[in-house]
Amino acid sequence: MPRVPKVIGWPLLGAFSYGTMYFLVQRSIYFPFKHPQGFWQLQGQVGAQDVWLRTEDGVRLHAWWIAPAGAQVATLFLHGNAGNVTHRGMHIQAITAAGSALLLVDYRGYGRSAGRPTERGLYADAEAAYQHLISTNWRPEQIVLHGESLGSAVAVDLAARRPCGGLVLEAPFTSTRDVAARVLPVLGPLLIWSYNSKAKITLVRAPLLIMHGDRDEVIPFDLGRALFEAAREPKAFWAVPGATHNDIVSVGGPAYHRKLRAFYQGLRRPT
Repeated sequence: MPRVPKVIGWPLLGAFSYGTMYFLVQRSIYFPFKHPQGFWQLQGQVGAQDVWLRTEDGVRLHAWWIAPAGAQVATLFLHGNAGNVTHRGMHIQAITAAGSALLLVDYRGYGRSAGRPTERGLYADAEAAYQHLISTNWRPEQIVLHGESLGSAVAVDLAARRPCGGLVLEAPFTSTRDVAARVLPVLGPLLIWSYNSKAKITLVRAPLLIMHGDRDEVIPFDLGRALFEAAREPKAFWAVPGATHNDIVSVGGPAYHRKLRAFYQGLRRPT
């Protein structure tokens, strides 16, 4: 078997190694729980109705719809990178108790949704959910986009492209490249550069509320603050004392509920 010259072999090995690491890093962004994994009995407890959506690229998505009596706003909730809709029980209770109807969608590859998650795919999933609300007679100014962790980037992308009444972000970040730079300096930014919220947040004209735990161990607090600084007014930032990445709702407690209710009530009502 002929030997490959070093001048060719080493670059090929380097390219292969980089390609392998890049693939693994991209796949590591998503931690979906497919049905029947999860707490599906929650559906009956919160009174959620099944909704089935179809994206522009033909992927069938599953979502839950909860509509409290008298709700004047509808929240499109875009969850984080792990689990599925059944892991958002505390969010469901807090958002609906604060006075909003709620459409909670599982991205492609999550829960009962078909497909495999990608950045472009998640943007398409959010678009399909938004269009569903519009088609069911919710006006743009009544729609609140609420993104959690990775979902914050999906929400920012949607809000930059579509009109909405308000934007709520929990534990957001400027870009995955910035997060990777904190986890793996030098090499991290070379492997991942997706979900660039900082480049899009200036296009958002809706009122903004950002919540970030001051002890977040996953998304550095200062990245959430940097995204806030790049955004337009009107905007508000709530540093949740003692909260880490996954417990903003529970640590925030009654204050979380009050923040959401005040935000909903402060939005412009349709005429």
